[in-house]
Amino acid sequence: MTMIQELNLQENDQEIHILVIRSARKSLGLEVRDQNTVLARIPARLPDRELKQFVETHREWILKKTQIAAQREENRKATPAPPLESLSKTDRMKIQLKIGKRVRHYCEIIGVTVGWVTVKNQKTRWGSCSAKGNVNFNYQLAFLPEELLDYVVIHELAHRRHMDHSKEFWAEVERYCPDYRERREMLKQFAL
Repeated sequence: MTMIQELNLQENDQEIHILVIRSARKSLGLEVRDQNTVLARIPARLPDRELKQFVETHREWILKKTQIAAQREENRKATPAPPLESLSKTDRMKIQLKIGKRVRHYCEIIGVTVGWVTVKNQKTRWGSCSAKGNVNFNYQLAFLPEELLDYVVIHELAHRRHMDHSKEFWAEVERYCPDYRERREMLKQFAL
């Protein structure tokens, strides 16, 4: 059973919310979600004093990473896409065709197939791939430079071979997009 609790870490004028997720795992882990939120994944039976000690031990790391997240957020550019609701049916169709064309192009090159290709307004992702092979893409990709669209398409199609982010997965991405690291960093400059 998963249990969630919240801790707060105060540093000068910054308050960081630490969402603690207790589950049947054996290790402890931290993940910075944004400039004010950190996820702490811990074993269900870990005593509170050990949790607090773990957070305190990683205090500097948490502060550093949340500051980096804040700086990244400040530097982000708004995606040049108009709201989806304001687009005409014709414009939506053009977006679907543009992204679908890139998917077909890279399916052929990579040698994979997909089920449904869906283009929609995703709040937190540029793309996703299901275990059944259906791929989803954020409509805003159509308004970014084509090299960023291609990176996301390649990334999602690589999941047709590796449904994780293992070394093998990233090697697959790199095979078809040798500069994927640069493209990934460029993509981070745009806010969803």
